[in-house]
Parts: sequence; C-alpha cells; structure tokens
Amino acid sequence: MLLGDLLNQFCDEAVATETIMGFADIALIARLRAGASANGQSLGAYTGGAVRRYTAEASDEEWITLMGALSAAKDPGLVLMQRAFEYILKRDH
Repeated sequence: MLLGDLLNQFCDEAVATETIMGFADIALIARLRAGASANGQSLGAYTGGAVRRYTAEASDEEWITLMGALSAAKDPGLVLMQRAFEYILKRDH
C-alpha cells in the first residue's frame, strides 16, 4: 500500500477507530481518547484529524526521520500512525 493511500484511509472515522483499537499500545490509545475527549471529538474523528494535521504540519526534518523509520519497519503503517499521533499529542499538550 502506498503512503498516500494509507493516509487517505484515515478520512473515514470508522477505519481510523478500527486501526487505533488494533494497536497493542494501550497507553497511546488512552492518550488519544483523552485528546479526543478534550477536543469534544470521537476517537475516530480525532485520530483522523491528527493524521491530516501531521501531514500538513510536520517539518521536512520530521518527514526525513519518518522515511528512515519506515524503511526499517516490519509494519510501516503502524510506524507512521504512532509517529503521527505522538507528534500531534505533543503539540496538543
């Protein structure tokens, strides 16, 4: 799957929610739920927005770091989502 295709899937709240709930990182899920609640959004809406914000706001340096991490990852999609969420959660708090 292409990176753009993966990012576009997060426009669908149901896909975003299903993807997040499949993460093994319960602490990250809890932080995302808290972020969603603080912003008055569902988990799917918040995470979909987080991915869109990441693609719009991340610096060139962040993208270069992401590309390096993706090249070594067993699950590039998971790496992308985790970086995007950590980036946005840090910015929101």
